[in-house]
This record gives sequence, C-alpha cells and structure tokens, in this order.
Amino acid sequence: IRLTIAAERVLEDLKVGDSIAVNGVCLTVVKQRGDGFEAEAVGETLEKTNLGDLQEGDPVNLERPLRVGDRLGGHFVQGHVNGTAVFRTWTRRGENFLLEVELPEALSRYVILEGSIALDGISLTVARLNGNRVGINIIPHTASATNLKYRQPGDRVNVEVDLIAKYVERLLAAHAGVKPAGDREANALTEGVDE
Repeated sequence: IRLTIAAERVLEDLKVGDSIAVNGVCLTVVKQRGDGFEAEAVGETLEKTNLGDLQEGDPVNLERPLRVGDRLGGHFVQGHVNGTAVFRTWTRRGENFLLEVELPEALSRYVILEGSIALDGISLTVARLNGNRVGINIIPHTASATNLKYRQPGDRVNVEVDLIAKYVERLLAAHAGVKPAGDREANALTEGVDE
C-alpha cells in the first residue's frame, strides 16, 4: 500500500530515498509533497505491523533517523518492528497516565522491569510487568506529543523490543549450541531434516 502522510516538522531537508519511521516502522520516502510525503509498505511489513489498520485521517508518530554525532536520548530504536501488542488500558493518574498493553508470548521474554520497549516508535520504560502484560507510565509531554492519546482498548500498537536483549539471546544460544527462538534462517535450514 502507499501511505500519503501530511506532516510539517519532519520535512526539513527530507528527500526521496530517505528513511522515516511511521508508528515506529522504518519506511522509505518514495515521493515528496508540499504538505508531507508518500511511502510504501508491502508484504511482511503489513502483516507484522499496524500500518494496514490505518484509516484516512488517523494520526501517526513520525521520527527521522538519528544522525551521527546527534545526542542519543532513550534507547536504540531501529524501526524494525517485531510485532504488535494489544492496547488494553489508559488510566489517568494525576497528571500522568498508566498505559497497559498485552504482548504476544514470543516477545514478552525480551521485556524486563525498568527495561526499554518501543510502542508505535516511542521509546518507553517498563514500569510494571505481569506475565505478558506490560504497564508503562506516560508523562504529559509524551501523551500530548504522540498518538497514544487516541488509542482505544483492542487497538494494535507496534512493538520493537530492546535490541540488546535479542543479541544476548543469540549469543547465549550460540554458546549453548542451540538455535535462537525465532531464527528464521536457522529454522529454514533445518526444515525437513529427519532428526
């Protein structure tokens, strides 16, 4: 599908071929417009993310890539979404909010209390963890500057787990002589092998 996105702040020096994260999904700009840009999403991207759920007029989070030499705030977010979580609750707590999402079992092992997670491209800190349910405290700035305030129970949000956790899992699996969970290449090589 081709997404036409109206935007202002992210347009400075944006050109065809540049990357931009849309709801945390790294996409390539295929056309510039005076009031925004166009990008395409295909195949696995649509299956793995919430981009296919978007309707005309839906707000999205946009972020340009980090430039070498820029100050890094938050954690490493690549725009390589691992899957989606289900938005469960959005509770006001004084000036702040408590957001709760339910992760797929396959992703919950990468999440730790006070660790990092990206939801719709927003770098966040895990405040509560109960099985595959994750609670996150949202400050007023994040609530007002992102599309989280428009989410309803049952909506899907894109999830990118902490990159470091995935590397640690792979290194430990290699050390133990075990295929890492979710390793498509390794799994594809062993398909059909009689054990």
